[in-house]
Amino acid sequence: MSLVWLGLNVFLFWWFYLAYDLPQNFFYTRVLLGRALALARAPAACLNFNCMLILLPVCRNLLSFLRGSSACCSTRVRRQLDRNLTFHKMVAWMIALHTAIHTIAHLFNVEWSVHARVEEEGTLAAVLSRLGDSPNESYINFYRQTIPNPVGGLYVAFTYLAGLTGVIITLALILIITSSTKIIRRSYFEVFWYTHHLFVIFFIGLVIHGAGRIVRGQTAMSLAEHIPEVCSKNFTDWGKKGACPVPQFAGNPPMTWKWVVGPMFLYFCERLVRFWRSQQKVVITKVVIHPFKTIELQMMKKGFKMEVGQYIFVKCPAVSKLEWHPFTLTSAPEEDYFSIHVRIVGDWTEGLFNACGCDKQEFQEAWKLPKIAVDGPFGTASEDVFSYETVMLVGAGIGVTPFASVLKSVWYKYCHDATNLKLKKIYFYWLCRDTHAFEWFADLLQSLETQMQERNNAEFLSYNIYLTGWDETQATHFVMHHEEEKDVITGLKQKTLYGRPNWENEFKTIARQHPGSRIGVFLCGPEGLADTLNKQSISNSEADPRGVHFIFNKENF
Repeated sequence: MSLVWLGLNVFLFWWFYLAYDLPQNFFYTRVLLGRALALARAPAACLNFNCMLILLPVCRNLLSFLRGSSACCSTRVRRQLDRNLTFHKMVAWMIALHTAIHTIAHLFNVEWSVHARVEEEGTLAAVLSRLGDSPNESYINFYRQTIPNPVGGLYVAFTYLAGLTGVIITLALILIITSSTKIIRRSYFEVFWYTHHLFVIFFIGLVIHGAGRIVRGQTAMSLAEHIPEVCSKNFTDWGKKGACPVPQFAGNPPMTWKWVVGPMFLYFCERLVRFWRSQQKVVITKVVIHPFKTIELQMMKKGFKMEVGQYIFVKCPAVSKLEWHPFTLTSAPEEDYFSIHVRIVGDWTEGLFNACGCDKQEFQEAWKLPKIAVDGPFGTASEDVFSYETVMLVGAGIGVTPFASVLKSVWYKYCHDATNLKLKKIYFYWLCRDTHAFEWFADLLQSLETQMQERNNAEFLSYNIYLTGWDETQATHFVMHHEEEKDVITGLKQKTLYGRPNWENEFKTIARQHPGSRIGVFLCGPEGLADTLNKQSISNSEADPRGVHFIFNKENF
């Protein structure tokens, strides 16, 4: 998919470059502007194409609908849909690249247009620039003043529609991209959230940017009686009897709106759906304070239906009336409520913690709990867990939350009837820096461990818990209790491991135990770990279609 998108960008750039660099109707425009004309118009076409695409990956309801429609979505297509945010970022960087090329080319265009307008007579550029000063003439040089550079260039930038909108949308784009870096998103999410909504100004400016029609070419009727390659040699005689007539010019009609009106309408409908769903009443039924600065919110909402691993967006008006934050659902579809686990890491989560009364010692009455708005649920890669017979689930820190939903659902299925369950083997890996992080999840693993043993299927779940950070006191305590039947940290029979997994060994071992299988690898964790698992999935998959294949999936929201 990425290669197709890149190929289309290359094709559009080359096609529109030639469309302005070769045809006769832009012959005189090229006399004024040179190659900068084609170098401005080619990236403009690519900008239209990418601005058409940029909103589609964030139409979450549309993607969830497509993802849930088996009629139009195979597993391979769903995996592409799960990379929506990655594609969104790639398109954004492509927009930034073409904006830079387009802007630089137009800086040269403006400079040369202003220079040609104030140039002394005697050159073809000067004659062309003075067209339109007399009646019954149409102009080709959009700059009609006689103010020289650099003031003339600033005059174009801040008084012409194309110049002013160009400055505005470029500034908006710079703010959007710079506030989207990982550091800003993690440390100052509010800055990222608010500046991202400058996209409204960006698209308004984009649509009207070309309304001034500053790029002008010779009309078809004028070309029939005025051949540029011939008449340009006798430009001083234009309009005289027996000579070439004065050429006539017209501006290119704005085209951007034709590219973006469809996606803008879809996104508008998306926001209407989100608004409608956000108005539906949500009741917080229970707030649980877990160790490691984590709280669990259990909620109910009329008509709410979910699948394993899905996520929702949450707004708490008591904290912020505008901000929405994504959280993975940690409950199972079989439960009569839905829940999220929130780790307190920033201003918004701290505000939610206090609004729920978690900073107080006394019991909090239900009527004192804050109002919550919920949008979702939305589909993720984890929904496909039950499509495989063998899966590897890898969570890092709070990234274990999607797999809480998966493991809970497995537990419920085994409690009732697991005969129709396609999933036969789970390899679960959880990497954490702090021992307290294990406490809120250990109860679930203990219940699942007991359930599997009671049904003589202890091999169904193999879990490996890795502690990646500890101090000397903790190490001494671990050594002293290592021989006990249950792990000193989690209370599970499976002992906690220290350090990080040797992923190459893990993949090779699983490949030997499941020859000829398609093994789903699911991760909710950092990019560095994602790169490692993706490379291992590729290197340990066999070229033979009948051999073992690891299918990598990563949570993105």
